[in-house]
Amino acid sequence: MQTSSTWASRQHHDNFSEVLRSYWQLTKPRIIPLLLIETAAGMWVAGQGRVSPLLLLVTLLSGTLAAASAQTINCIYDRDIDYDMERTRHRPIPSGRIQPKDALLFALVMAVMSFALLAGFANWLSAALAMLGIAVYVGVYTTWLKRTSPQNIVIGGAAGAIPPLVGWAAVTNELTLAAWVIFAIVFVWTPPHFWALAMLIQDDYAKVNVPMMPVVVGNQATARQIWRYTVGLVPLTLLLVYPLGVCGAVYAVGAAALGYVFLSKGLAAQPSL
Repeated sequence: MQTSSTWASRQHHDNFSEVLRSYWQLTKPRIIPLLLIETAAGMWVAGQGRVSPLLLLVTLLSGTLAAASAQTINCIYDRDIDYDMERTRHRPIPSGRIQPKDALLFALVMAVMSFALLAGFANWLSAALAMLGIAVYVGVYTTWLKRTSPQNIVIGGAAGAIPPLVGWAAVTNELTLAAWVIFAIVFVWTPPHFWALAMLIQDDYAKVNVPMMPVVVGNQATARQIWRYTVGLVPLTLLLVYPLGVCGAVYAVGAAALGYVFLSKGLAAQPSL
């Protein structure tokens, strides 16, 4: 049977563009746009539709760097299980194209740049929140809960809900109740979103003993959990309209329509309803 070292010894870069591509892949770039949308939304609501283009650009760049740093550290820590799963064994570290020590330096440089940009162009609160996001993703989700608890994405998912707080703080240098409601919306949305995806790839998680909800309790029980979170999510999204009043009619219609679709799909997936 191949070991990770045997596999890694067969991998190399033929040119500089392949090096850049490997480091790009290390950041899991498909995840980052969602986090930037959250950040921009927090800024837009906090600024009541009026945000400095420079501040928006710097905050989104800082968010990209912070998210890329966290994802890179995740790849370093998970390199053992990434090698064992077919869909991930070709990632830069398990394939041997990038060494863990080089990836760690890359992650640290991005984290420092993210902090410096936010502290210099926005404020210390937003910079500290960006670092908190990295700490929660790495310390709570990646190294603690991911491999030990089926509630991993519930608690660890808080990292994905921090970007709106960063955006809000970058504009206002404070966190109001409305900012925390946006945090709560993303926090409650994350488990049903992630569990639905986990159902599709649960065999991979089971193979490496990662206790994602579908692996531990099965699809039917997971579907019930998804339904419960969705029922709680929809009214939460409408709090921004009433009583907080920070979003208007366009948001209300969009949130209600999307909430209806989410509820409908969640209900249709229930085994006994």
